[in-house]
Amino acid sequence: MCKTKDSVERRNYREVWKVKMRFLVDGKAEKLKHSMVSSSRMKLWLIRAIMTALLWTCVVQLMSIGETWGPRLLKSWPSCLNQSDFSLAIDESLPAKVVLPPKRVYKNNGYLMVSCNGGLNQMRAAICDMVAIARYLNVTLIVPELDKTSFWNDPSEFQDIFDVDHFITSLRDEVRILKELPPRLKRRVELGMFHSLPPISWSNLSYYLHQILPLLQKHKVVHLNKTDARLANNGLPLEIQKLRCRVNFSALRFTPQIEELGRRVVKILRERGSFLVLHLRYEMDMLAFSGCSHGCNSDEVEELTRMRYAYPWWKEKVINSELKRKEGLCPLTPEETALVLSALGINHNVQIYIAAGEIYGGQRRMSSLAAAFPNLVRKETLLKPSDLIFFQNHSSQMAALDYLVSLKSDIFVPTYDGNMAKVVEGHRRFLGFKKTIALNRKLLVDLVDQYITGSLSWDEFSSAVKDTHADRIGNPRERMVIAERPKEEDYFYANPHECLQSLDEPLRYT
Repeated sequence: MCKTKDSVERRNYREVWKVKMRFLVDGKAEKLKHSMVSSSRMKLWLIRAIMTALLWTCVVQLMSIGETWGPRLLKSWPSCLNQSDFSLAIDESLPAKVVLPPKRVYKNNGYLMVSCNGGLNQMRAAICDMVAIARYLNVTLIVPELDKTSFWNDPSEFQDIFDVDHFITSLRDEVRILKELPPRLKRRVELGMFHSLPPISWSNLSYYLHQILPLLQKHKVVHLNKTDARLANNGLPLEIQKLRCRVNFSALRFTPQIEELGRRVVKILRERGSFLVLHLRYEMDMLAFSGCSHGCNSDEVEELTRMRYAYPWWKEKVINSELKRKEGLCPLTPEETALVLSALGINHNVQIYIAAGEIYGGQRRMSSLAAAFPNLVRKETLLKPSDLIFFQNHSSQMAALDYLVSLKSDIFVPTYDGNMAKVVEGHRRFLGFKKTIALNRKLLVDLVDQYITGSLSWDEFSSAVKDTHADRIGNPRERMVIAERPKEEDYFYANPHECLQSLDEPLRYT
């Protein structure tokens, strides 16, 4: 009995032990199973991560190789696109890489604000001068303010005419330029806490060093409220002269809209053949300012006189028109221009692009020129009205179009040596001494009068005109310097010879 009881207990114990062992084994198996599943998932995740990294590495390598070798490989790769189509597709899809010059680091001596005065090209030259002055004084230049109160009453801001971002970034290795003053200083200016003055005309760098720099260091902000011809033509360090050129020929780029419209006008003209740009400065403001009224009727003379007295900053009021004309100080009239162009042997069928505003006297005064040269064109006749709608009442933007077309013309002929005539002449010299006929107006008006009165035959008149201008076509030469009378010497921007290449050097283009 006892033995039976013991055997039953042992049997029960074995059964319990078997059950425990089964649970233990099953548990280990379950854990092992879960462990194997986790390990497999980890391996899969690692494989995916490694594959992703490898794929990205391949993509990056292929892109870098493609930048260098892609165009070469694609030349021989069969495609339904030709090379020009593919290049166009690349140009449209990928922005051009712009390599910016490194920033120049210097101790800032203050902030220079400038308000330009005059027309577009007078302001253009002034901006170049102000950049050079800011660089010399180690100050920060604020983007110049353009003239909005002159005769043209143009509300355009700097960024409406020039590519302001290009202007700032392209010069960052020379001078720091900001679109506006820092907030703290801006508030001070709004409260009138700054110094404003017109610098002395034709000043050398010592004036700015000893007169303007101390003001900048004292007031932190100085405002130059006049900028026309405030820096000397000559006697400046070579690096300053070259910087003036760099600003003019590279940094001062017109807005993309103006540049594109200019290219369109040039394309239209080129498709029709060669063309001459005539800067016919026979506009109301010029005649009123200069007092030149040759060929005008009595009502027009009176109108011009009233206008001259209406503008107080035009200092000369009583003017002898005929005396001024004899001295060569008046723009040629349209009638005189027709005679001079014919005498120079200009082809009567050539396209003549009139780079000017509204000609005073209208069609009545233009009839002689139109009869002699019937292919007269203007931007208004070459473009649709919709193309110019945003340029209306913005004379500086219109002048920018004329500037671009003038640079590209086969011949450029200004009838007056104003700011546009001078700046375009200098720019055309920089582009390879392109032909610019600088008219000797003092001699021409005398020859014209002799021809009209019968003192000279046509052949004599034509021969004299040609001989006079044989050496006045934009050839390389040194500037004429008149130390005591800078206003009468050659203007720097008409002939920046320090920046010009020799004729045997390859051409540079901006």
